[in-house]
Amino acid sequence: QPFVAIVGGAKVSSKVAVLEHLLPKVDTLLIGGGMAYTFLQARGVAVGNSLVEPDLVATAGDLVRRAAERGVALLMPCDHVAASAVSASARHAATPDDAIPGSAIGVDIGPRTRTAFASRIATARTVMWNGPMGVFEVAPFAAGTHAVARAVADCPGTTVVGGGDSVAAINAAGIADRVTHVSTGGGASLELLEGRVLPGVAALQGG
Repeated sequence: QPFVAIVGGAKVSSKVAVLEHLLPKVDTLLIGGGMAYTFLQARGVAVGNSLVEPDLVATAGDLVRRAAERGVALLMPCDHVAASAVSASARHAATPDDAIPGSAIGVDIGPRTRTAFASRIATARTVMWNGPMGVFEVAPFAAGTHAVARAVADCPGTTVVGGGDSVAAINAAGIADRVTHVSTGGGASLELLEGRVLPGVAALQGG
């Protein structure tokens, strides 16, 4: 402790089990990526045409409530990079706050969020990161993910990065050698974070 978990990626549906498993263990939970817009909508924040899973808005709201009950600091984006389309040539700009106007699409965490997330990561003795902070495959929308990657690399504690997109991000940022452990297991790291028993690990333990 302090244990900071950073969870991003496109959809809440692919990370619900991870969040459920981490909630009793972490001190701080940072939510980014497309999944953040479902959480923000649960709080009544305008998200424009950003990706939202309507059937999981209530689930997101429940996770926020339970985090507060447990004393877990749950941080969501306080600003965004919003674009007219998910395209490198699309008009894009940082929003002044956590709302996304009109028909704009959230494609990355904004500069204020990057600073807030980095400050939290700097205080950690353990960091676990799974999932990018935005559409980092499109160059203009990669700054948030790279900022988090640098913050993880700068953290003096134990740092663990898992999941294909997160590993690609730290490799793109050139800081993979400054992370304590990089899991190249892809989906297996998600299963482990969900609390599931991995057959290979079970076989080794049984041996």
